[in-house]
Amino acid sequence: MKVTKTAIPEVLIVEPTVFGDERGFFYESYNERKWKELTGLDTRFVQDNHSKSSQGVLRGIHYQIEHSQGKLVRVVAGEVYDVAVDLRKSSPTFGKWVAEYLSAENKSMLWVPEGFGHGFLVLSETAEFLYRTTDFYAPEHERCIVWNDPGLNIVWPGDGEPQLSEKDVRGSLFAEAEYYL
Repeated sequence: MKVTKTAIPEVLIVEPTVFGDERGFFYESYNERKWKELTGLDTRFVQDNHSKSSQGVLRGIHYQIEHSQGKLVRVVAGEVYDVAVDLRKSSPTFGKWVAEYLSAENKSMLWVPEGFGHGFLVLSETAEFLYRTTDFYAPEHERCIVWNDPGLNIVWPGDGEPQLSEKDVRGSLFAEAEYYL
């Protein structure tokens, strides 16, 4: 496993060691000992989620203002453009974002720590996306920042409007959102 810091050092790209031949492949998607050794994080994961979305679907920018979730995310079918936004008011990278292409082919994962908003855009015909989270889903604390917020100025690939849920259509502007301290 290889761990690389992004432009926001707390957001990590995790690349597993893949063993493959003409029969297929094998890799450990998570190993607690290696995780601690390579990241220095003593992370407790409590929930796994699996979503499937069609091309052009954009989910996010989501976060929970209480019961903040760290997320180790990966794609097992298809490809997405995955975005993490720093919502920690006291952080030097507050309001900044980083993005990575995650796919079944590259098998890369992204660690999105607590205190960040998260979203992704599906680039392939469909994509299956796995989230391993550090806290349980708490819908009463869930918040959403609109995907095309002019203050964040996230550069999403492709042209046109993405497919959004009603929750994502009603997302807040970054300037009016609730933040972490």
